[in-house]
Amino acid sequence: MIHEECGLFGVYSDGNVGVNENLAYTCYIGLCAVQHRGQESAGIALNSGGLITSRRDLGLVSEVFTPENLKLLGSGGSGEIVLGHVRYATTGNKRRNNAQPLVVKHIKGSLALGHNGNLTNAAALRKELELQGSIFYSSSDTEVIIHTIVRERLSAPSIERAVESAYSKLRGAFSLVLMSRRKLLACRDPNGFRPLCIGRMGDSYVFASESCALSAAGADFLRDVEPGEIVVASEAGLSSIRTHCGKRPTSLCVFEFVYFARPDSVIDGVSVHRARARAGEILAKEHPANADIVIGVPDSGLDAAIGFSKASGIPYDLGMIKSKYVGRTFIAPNQELREAGVRIKLNPIKSVVNGKRVVLVDDSIVRGTTSRRIIELLRRAGAKEVHMRLSCPPFKHPCYFGTDIDTRENLIAYHHELYEICEIIGADTLGFLSIDALSEVSSGCTSGLCRACFSGSYPVDVSGVQLKTEFEQDIDTD
Repeated sequence: MIHEECGLFGVYSDGNVGVNENLAYTCYIGLCAVQHRGQESAGIALNSGGLITSRRDLGLVSEVFTPENLKLLGSGGSGEIVLGHVRYATTGNKRRNNAQPLVVKHIKGSLALGHNGNLTNAAALRKELELQGSIFYSSSDTEVIIHTIVRERLSAPSIERAVESAYSKLRGAFSLVLMSRRKLLACRDPNGFRPLCIGRMGDSYVFASESCALSAAGADFLRDVEPGEIVVASEAGLSSIRTHCGKRPTSLCVFEFVYFARPDSVIDGVSVHRARARAGEILAKEHPANADIVIGVPDSGLDAAIGFSKASGIPYDLGMIKSKYVGRTFIAPNQELREAGVRIKLNPIKSVVNGKRVVLVDDSIVRGTTSRRIIELLRRAGAKEVHMRLSCPPFKHPCYFGTDIDTRENLIAYHHELYEICEIIGADTLGFLSIDALSEVSSGCTSGLCRACFSGSYPVDVSGVQLKTEFEQDIDTD
């Protein structure tokens, strides 16, 4: 599993002394709020008087940054612009060199870049850049993006115009926050695969992957960055380049509503909590169950379980406890660690499920091993029946845009029929949300949805896409 889902946070300060003195810590807070989007590495780049200093390393935000090393950034942690990034664990490229933000110095200045998404033409672009003399130190497509922007900057009059020009060469999913000596940019690919929003804190501007990070930092939500838009925060205030807006059908990853985003976030006009609750309500109508209790798999299954209970009239209860100190098993780097994570992460409450017919609501089934283990735990706790319900359709197709589904090999729904999956995971009955229901789940969304992992209908041409596993075979990782 090799595609990253990441978290971004950045602040362009208004020059307020109080804000400046704590800018590194403000970024720390913002990164903690998007920690669920990436648990492999964390990094912060701070601009103080045009000088960019940075720290990035493997680990959680709280492990990479301490009060002491935060003060080592800039002038004791103060500055005018800050950019932070969290990245999640992937197979084959868990290396410090792949941690972000990436910082480079070039003939026209310095740049720091954080990226969420996945380029579909990264390998081809990298080969082209290498033939032109570019040297790469990581295996991430983020470095391909920053090299592309720097190339365009040689002839462009400004950093934002360089990014505008680079758009024509980049394919796939890219939400970016980019810092130069005097500006902070927020950029979203024309399809809008990955979320990005804008907030305000006094006269300072804040960019983040999710609105929950704005709230954590004390900023007010202004709006989402539109697909294709380049937003520039500078001394002149906030400006926008919309050259690439409206050029393609918008395709926000539906998995943001299913799993990735925090329930207290609002993405492209839709409350994540309400979207998940609606999925549960529809699920109860599409796949009713005769049961005594509804429980959810923490965390992203809880909202849908509440919706299922509301629509079905079956009482909802807290049936499983999740350890807060174990990472998300979906994004653990290999299957052995994922299964070990389930054993120590989730534990059923026996007094709730013992002797009961249980409706178990979760967000998805990818490989099936986690679901099988959870059902085993419930039966050991005395559950009489377990009726599994999923708040998204079956995963049948690879994703090339940044979700951890890069091959059909490990997709249980691609290889098995519904009744076979039910037997494999040990459920009494099984029901998935229909693809048609996704439109109702995301009702009010200002963007269209990418559902390719369910339907196989991709919003952009993916023929000839070279996956990162192939891309990395040519890279010396010693």
